[in-house]
Amino acid sequence: MRKPYVLLLTLLPTLLLSPLVAAPARAADNGSWSVHPVATAVAARPYFYVTADPGQSVSDKVVVTNKTDAPLTFRLYAADAYNTPRDGGFAVRSAGERMRGVGAWAKPAKDRVTVPGRASVTVPFTLRVPEGAEPGDHPGAIVALDERVDKGGGGVGLGIQRAVGARIYLQVSGPALPALTVEDVRLSHDRPLVPGLGDSTATISYTLHNTGNVTLDPKVELTARGLFGRTLLTRDLTRIPAELLPGQRVRLSEPWRGAPQLDWGEVTLTASAQDTRESASVSFFALPWLAAVVLGLATALGTTLWIRARGSTGRPAPRATAAAPGERRAAVRGS
Repeated sequence: MRKPYVLLLTLLPTLLLSPLVAAPARAADNGSWSVHPVATAVAARPYFYVTADPGQSVSDKVVVTNKTDAPLTFRLYAADAYNTPRDGGFAVRSAGERMRGVGAWAKPAKDRVTVPGRASVTVPFTLRVPEGAEPGDHPGAIVALDERVDKGGGGVGLGIQRAVGARIYLQVSGPALPALTVEDVRLSHDRPLVPGLGDSTATISYTLHNTGNVTLDPKVELTARGLFGRTLLTRDLTRIPAELLPGQRVRLSEPWRGAPQLDWGEVTLTASAQDTRESASVSFFALPWLAAVVLGLATALGTTLWIRARGSTGRPAPRATAAAPGERRAAVRGS
């Protein structure tokens, strides 16, 4: 039996359409229901911002609002947050996954709640930070999951479950250690067949890795230099996650339109965020396909001729063979 596919809508609709753009400060909402912190005496809160010491417990309340006319029943649970590997969007673990932070430490007073149509229900929860909790940021969410499975269309045998989560930004007291690395930089080149005919485009791919214990807002600068140190490209990249969570790595790519068709140089990516700055580079050799084929054939031909020349000059010269004893005696008699 196939398991239903779960679509977890933990973000705002705007963020779902453009995962690399920071979300507006308002409740998580998918149009049918929303989940948000209970308002304080001062103002409404878009997210939970919690600072706690190891061993401390914090209590708060979450509000689930049903925007439809019919009652809706939800499963409530706490979940750890992570960055999606593809684009770095903010997402949370599903209920069946192993939790190590907020997902393991926070517990709603009810694990299921029914909300009447056009109404809201407030549910208390407690977040208990264990004694041995590591200092730094531990993002997560309180999630309201509609356990009904929408079979969808197309007859592919898949179902969809929807959920919305109110984010929790937990900071455990202790040393803050920001650290960021750029890893596995690669460059792929789409070259024209004939030099000067057609466009040349390159794609630069790399991994951003938050190796520290705090959430980072990274900035990445791309620099390309050609032969003799000529600057070919300098650009501040924009397709970067606004929040790179602790321990998370994201694989990103950047197109380079108008890349050189014939050049030899280096591409460098420099990432910076909150008192940390790291760079990584990759070398490239741009050569049009036709020139590459000609060069390859010339190299192969030259190698073949060199091997043959070595074979002919390296053979030892034939040595004169000594005459048999009988033949030597016959020559003496004739003299």
